[in-house]
Amino acid sequence: MARIVIVDDSVADLKMMTSILEAGHHSVTALNNPQEAAERITAQQPQLVMLDVVMPVKNGYDVLRQLKRNPATQGIPVILVSSKGTETDVRWGLRQGASAYVTKPYTAEDVLTTIAQVTG
Repeated sequence: MARIVIVDDSVADLKMMTSILEAGHHSVTALNNPQEAAERITAQQPQLVMLDVVMPVKNGYDVLRQLKRNPATQGIPVILVSSKGTETDVRWGLRQGASAYVTKPYTAEDVLTTIAQVTG
C-alpha cells in the first residue's frame, strides 16, 4: 500500500490515525512537530501526507503551502484532517492545494476511503 506521513500536534490523534492506516496496510511515519514537517517530508518522499490544520506556531495551511511551493514535494498529494469542518474551511483547504479534506471526528472507513480516492 502507500507510504504515508502524518503530521499532527496531538499524540493521541497521531496514535489513532497510525492505527487506522496500519490496519489498512499502509506504511506510516508520524510527526508531531509542524515546523520540521516540510523538511522531513522532502527527505522521505512519501506517497501521501495526512496533515492536521490546527497546530501551534505553524498551522497545516502553512505546511501545505510550503510543500506545494517546493518542486521536490509539490506532486505529493496532501489530505487535510481537521476539526474545522465548515464548507468554507473545506473550500479554503482545497484552494490551498489539498487533494482532499477529512473532518474530525472521523471513522476508519472515512479515512481509508479518502486515501483510496486520492491515491487511485
